[in-house]
Amino acid sequence: MNAKFLNSKEKKELTQELEELYGINNLNNYLLLETGKKKIRAFSGNLSKEEMLKLSQSIRIEIIGMYMISKRDEQARINFDALPVLKNQIKKNIIEINKEQLEKWIRGQDLELQVQRGTIVLKYEEDLVGVGKSNGEKIFNYIPKERKIKTQLPKI
Repeated sequence: MNAKFLNSKEKKELTQELEELYGINNLNNYLLLETGKKKIRAFSGNLSKEEMLKLSQSIRIEIIGMYMISKRDEQARINFDALPVLKNQIKKNIIEINKEQLEKWIRGQDLELQVQRGTIVLKYEEDLVGVGKSNGEKIFNYIPKERKIKTQLPKI
């Protein structure tokens, strides 16, 4: 298995960073692993670290858990797929967008919005719809290519 389990100190540091950025303060239910390219995966199953390591000696394990956080940038960025899982904990750096902005966003377009610099969580009505990075004048879209809607924007 090509992953490193985060020790308690690393998990605490990550949780503190997520608390500052997003208001997330509880990752206790997850076993966190760092895989290649500074990706943090979260596992919430019944296997312990020791059981996973023993299992990985017998069979090839490529992926464990859900890709939750990217550490490639200077700030931890929540993965698109982790938004529904962490929705109830995310309280900071949320920007509400309207329907027109949502239509652009889900098609992979950046949004021209003057907001604080850094990582931003986008919300439309009751749903968290993405994570982007702001330079203060524009929010850059991080929706994975395979998830973007490929049709043209509707005529308004």
